[in-house]
Amino acid sequence: MDTISFGLVFLELVFGQLDRLPGPGEEVFSDQFAISCGGAVTSATAAADGGVRAGLCTMLGDDFGTQVVTEHCSATGVDPAPSVQLDGPAAGITVVLNFDGDRGFVTHLPALVRSDQDELKRWSTVLRRERPAWCYLHAGRDVPDFLRDARGLGCKIMLDTALGDARDPQERDAVIECVGLADVFVPNAAELMALVGEADLAEAMRVAAAWGAQLVVKRGAAGALVVGRDGSVAEVTDGVKEVPVRDLTGAGDSFAGAMMAALIGGASIVEAAVAGNAAGSQAVSRLGAVGSVSADGIGAGWPLSLLAFREMVRGLQVSAVEPGALGHEGTMR
Repeated sequence: MDTISFGLVFLELVFGQLDRLPGPGEEVFSDQFAISCGGAVTSATAAADGGVRAGLCTMLGDDFGTQVVTEHCSATGVDPAPSVQLDGPAAGITVVLNFDGDRGFVTHLPALVRSDQDELKRWSTVLRRERPAWCYLHAGRDVPDFLRDARGLGCKIMLDTALGDARDPQERDAVIECVGLADVFVPNAAELMALVGEADLAEAMRVAAAWGAQLVVKRGAAGALVVGRDGSVAEVTDGVKEVPVRDLTGAGDSFAGAMMAALIGGASIVEAAVAGNAAGSQAVSRLGAVGSVSADGIGAGWPLSLLAFREMVRGLQVSAVEPGALGHEGTMR
């Protein structure tokens, strides 16, 4: 395989732009809705779209979310063979609410995912077996040893982070350690400034450029900034398309997957950022991280069959855990 994307996968129930969020006891309506999937499968999909052999390393189960992900992989050429098969539900379920120009999430993680302690060990085993040219994942406290394994095997690393990690002091130190072990670091501007603790983007880039990885800062409709080892900054706006913005979910992961495919094809880092911009533009023009999918895998989106809906509810019931249980690293898209 040329690339492997590591992390969790999600079934997404996506509502288009809402005028406002409901208050207690209220109901609001959206004219737009889609069923999609996201998480690690998003970057793998973008890499496959770029013409490379893309793999997915995640936890798959016997739930409806896993069915949606695996059918999507089959339709798009993503290879899920590096993943582990579990008995029980494994895909997270996320409700995506688009409002006020952004989106918020309500997410359920199955008990199997919450309690798993061996995922990083499996990731290292997959690396040694598959030897991909590139891997993509999010930074976290347990990730540095995996990154060292990847470097030792000659696998290049594209790393991302999440805004929540950047704001957590303990996670922040782990993210910075991970950046020093990566080849390319692709935060968005808000994540980078929070991570550095600096309100000025230029200063945040100056600080982060010294951490070791090639820094590429995503800026949405404004394109990307590629920071050179010498401190120079190239503003990359090529590839950005004027599209109606429907949902920001998955845009960053799509950017990264397209970048990996371009780099494998021999592109420079700036040329790869152009490919990333194009993939990000395409992502925000659709609902859901990979766009609308259907229960039978043919891309029709809604309606969901009654049988499939019952299966999804059964998965939620079987995997229910006590409120307040700890979450899992790498859940942000």
